[in-house]
Amino acid sequence: MKNLQQTDSAIYDIIQKETERQEYGIELIASENYTSKAVMEAMGSVLTNKYSEGYVGKRYYGGNEVIDEMEQLAIDRCKELFGCEHVNVQPLSGSPANAAVYLAVLKPGDKVLGLKLDHGGHLSHGHPVNFSGMLYNFVQYEVEKETGRIDMDKVREIALREKPKMILAGFSAYSRNLDWKRFKEIADEVGAITMADISHIAGLIAGKALESPVPYFDIVTTTTHKTLRGPRAAIIMCKEQYAKAIDKGLFPGMQGGPHDHINAGKAVAFYEALQPEFQEYAKNVIKNAQAMANELMKRGYKIISDGTDNHLMVVDMTSKGVSGKESEVALEKVGISTSRSTIPFDTRKPFDPSGLRIGTAAITTRGFTEEDSVKVADIIDRTIQARDDEEALKKIREEIIALCKEHPLYQ
Repeated sequence: MKNLQQTDSAIYDIIQKETERQEYGIELIASENYTSKAVMEAMGSVLTNKYSEGYVGKRYYGGNEVIDEMEQLAIDRCKELFGCEHVNVQPLSGSPANAAVYLAVLKPGDKVLGLKLDHGGHLSHGHPVNFSGMLYNFVQYEVEKETGRIDMDKVREIALREKPKMILAGFSAYSRNLDWKRFKEIADEVGAITMADISHIAGLIAGKALESPVPYFDIVTTTTHKTLRGPRAAIIMCKEQYAKAIDKGLFPGMQGGPHDHINAGKAVAFYEALQPEFQEYAKNVIKNAQAMANELMKRGYKIISDGTDNHLMVVDMTSKGVSGKESEVALEKVGISTSRSTIPFDTRKPFDPSGLRIGTAAITTRGFTEEDSVKVADIIDRTIQARDDEEALKKIREEIIALCKEHPLYQ
């Protein structure tokens, strides 16, 4: 980064600070991960200089023969990785990808059935403050209060009553497997389109640690960071019958020219995910999450649904007499990054909710084991107990630095 240092030392210094923060901190935000150096090199390449409105072989600008080669490679690798019939690799982010799908197959006011936000869904799955809730008529299913799990019989009841045009299955804070086949059966029963948003678990699906919705669902969206360890962007996969509509929905419907340097990063990430070692990674992510969840539960923490099948868990921190925000702040002091989260039927406000969302994708990338995950659970517990003791927090911070040095990230 010599050129950057010489040209703009202020930005260079900020990047160095963030590098150090990542190197000596424990990343437990479920939606974050670390890309490889190869992915970052692709994103920092000359491909950022090209404008490529359109698709492979059908561009609105000249000089795209090399870009076509790169984008087609990304498409081919993605098809191999997920077994999908068609993929659009151009979405810039998750919400725009979802918006493009809605634009492609729905009309404003159409009814969609999705998971409620504070029950584990996502803003773009129909929350009233989001474009999805403003433009479309979302009705929502919830988790059961007693179990913290989705009851598919209840989903069917709602679908039969509401007759949605689309059924959306996906989440941002739900720790159990989804019954893709049952969702499809319900959708077929009411004549609905099926859409899955697998943004959080795409890497676990690619790594064959979780079942894929691709064989069952009409349309599948996902971000490419999180468990997939690619750049911050997204893709849309679908059955061939929806290919033209999806492509038009994204361009010219939602976006202009794609970010070619990011698409190259996606291609690299797909290649990495096709390697045998990625399957081991995916399995270890889940093992680490389960080890951490079990240790926290042993220490009296209430975890929604009493465990996890994937990379994340939502902890009801009021079980320890603190809020989600208070917990997030305390853990930040010792170098642990988490994200506060609402819990099902939360009585607290979203800015200071009851829960804390924790994920193990990032720590697994840097080599943390099940034993390390248990250590992290112990550190979390001690930090919460000592949240008002600055001296104790300083000592815990030293422990975290030592643990991170055992598993270096980029250094």
